[in-house]
Amino acid sequence: MAATHTATPATPATSGAPEGTSVGAPSTSTEHIALVEQYAAHNYHPLPVVLAHGEGAWVTDVEGRRFLDCLAGYSALNFGHNHPRLVARAKAQLDRLTLTSRAFHSDQLGPFVRDLAALTGKESILPMNTGAEAVETAVKVARRWGYDVKGVRPDGANIVTMEGNFHGRTTTVVSFSTDDEARRAYGPYTPGFRVVPYGDIEAIAAAVDEDTVAVLLEPIQGEGGVLLPPDGFLRRVRELCTRERVLLIADEVQSGLARTGLTFACDHEEVVPDIYVMGKALGGGILPVSAIAADRDIMDVIVPGSHGSTFGGNPLSAAIGAEVVAMLSTGEYQERSRELGDYMRAGLEPLLGKGLVAARIRGAWAGLDIDPERMTGYELCSRMALRGVLAKDAHGSTIRLAPPLVASVEDIDVMVEAIEDSLSV
Repeated sequence: MAATHTATPATPATSGAPEGTSVGAPSTSTEHIALVEQYAAHNYHPLPVVLAHGEGAWVTDVEGRRFLDCLAGYSALNFGHNHPRLVARAKAQLDRLTLTSRAFHSDQLGPFVRDLAALTGKESILPMNTGAEAVETAVKVARRWGYDVKGVRPDGANIVTMEGNFHGRTTTVVSFSTDDEARRAYGPYTPGFRVVPYGDIEAIAAAVDEDTVAVLLEPIQGEGGVLLPPDGFLRRVRELCTRERVLLIADEVQSGLARTGLTFACDHEEVVPDIYVMGKALGGGILPVSAIAADRDIMDVIVPGSHGSTFGGNPLSAAIGAEVVAMLSTGEYQERSRELGDYMRAGLEPLLGKGLVAARIRGAWAGLDIDPERMTGYELCSRMALRGVLAKDAHGSTIRLAPPLVASVEDIDVMVEAIEDSLSV
């Protein structure tokens, strides 16, 4: 393994504020953090790192210290920071047209939805902005399909969801969350959801009845700590949904678009859901871009006026999304994810019993469980940051690792050594 990279400041600038900042703008991490603490809602508990620049797998803070980014924006930065191909496409489109609303056509939307349909193997795409919006869209489509096509009794539709899920934080989504902090004090909650244990096919089967319109799941529960389902679970869910005439909705917002070594995490079991939910990496780390994909017999329940978005499918997002799809269509990033995952496994598994109690790895995505007697996940991430590596805790004594797919094996060496050193302190 290469030597650990410790976060150290670059040579201080001789002038005042960093280049590109406005007059009177803060120039130190402490000043930036103080502004956030004073004026921003306290809905996050970030590490005390203030980032100002990124390139590839590395970021630099306002004081010139470099860090390896092993979170990659929760997989939104699968292609790394400021990927030159994506930035060039965005800049070119910025000079032409950024927004029309869907009240008019744009020359970018057609190619985007055509190419994304080809990538997913589906017939139709409904573009949105954020992952949570895409999940809400899938819920609406499934319910409307249930009433208009399946013939579910009025207002009786139910959707089966999984314990430990993370599909966003909208009012509807937190209605079936099992995270107490995400859910607490936001009632009354949206009805129509049945929550069962993740990975338990018998519990899903017991929850399905004549009014069930969909089973909604993450093929891998990322926010929960990169939790992998039991072998064959996705196939059994697919078989159940087909048998019971229930839609299978796969939330691939974090797990999709090459993160796990294949285009979609469902591909590991050769499962094709009825609805794909995509986001994060679809925007190339530049804009929020999301979408759902389904065949026409499902998607055509959506008609003009029934669902929409001012920004969904806008020309700038469509241009970037089309470029992302073109990059994924080569298979290069899927292969790179597999290579990085194999290298990560080789470096991380020797740490089992040396502070780690479990390592779940699928492609370039890992969830590490730390011996809780040693430290929490947040404490480990704090120690790693001091060694120049940024990661995110999931809960308790678990952390997540998702390096950009443009990271090098030398970068992975830096990550592993930072974890090893942080565990040994």
